[in-house]
Amino acid sequence: MRLLLVEDTAGLACWLQKALTQAGFAVDWLADGLAADQVLQTEQYSLVVLDISLPRLDGLSLLGRMRKRGQNVPVLLLTARTGVADRVRGLNQGADDYLSKPFELEELEARIRALLRRSQGQSQEAQAFGELIFHDEGYFELQHKPLALTPRESSVLTTLMQRRGRPVSRQQLYEQTFTLADEASQESIELYVHRVRKKLSGSNVSIVTLRGLGYSLECQP
Repeated sequence: MRLLLVEDTAGLACWLQKALTQAGFAVDWLADGLAADQVLQTEQYSLVVLDISLPRLDGLSLLGRMRKRGQNVPVLLLTARTGVADRVRGLNQGADDYLSKPFELEELEARIRALLRRSQGQSQEAQAFGELIFHDEGYFELQHKPLALTPRESSVLTTLMQRRGRPVSRQQLYEQTFTLADEASQESIELYVHRVRKKLSGSNVSIVTLRGLGYSLECQP
């Protein structure tokens, strides 16, 4: 899943970007609110992790612009402020959750996954599709064994799993797999689809190519 991290503290942002990437997310990082506002008008994200204190445009103002445009992407606020009034203001502005600094990475990941589940109408239980099981912690099992995937392979399979049985375009897969910093063409997504397809071989779950539509994760009885 593709996330946008808006945080102006470079050390913290680099640490979070690396950790969330290792957890299977594709993460774009921007350091100021105005740049984030511009990117959010052209790019699609599954969730935004947003610091409140930002240069040029603060986090709450950015959040207000997003909601005014009708963008309902889940937003998790990060802030060093601990006052109740600040939390209430952020939630009233349209934030979906709130985490005060300092925080544990495990809690941040858990809150992100909870928001993603909620936005997609999913329960906390593991999702089974034939012999493939997706666990809420962000990993897959195939035929009761852990499925070894790279972060990009995981992004591809997660996106297909969430829309299982329905077509997913190459562009949708590309947007959820690559970040703005990646130098990759849209055609490169075919390589990762091919790799995931090979790892699913021998099971009753497969990736089907739908000409003109993209790909679909299908299960054979």
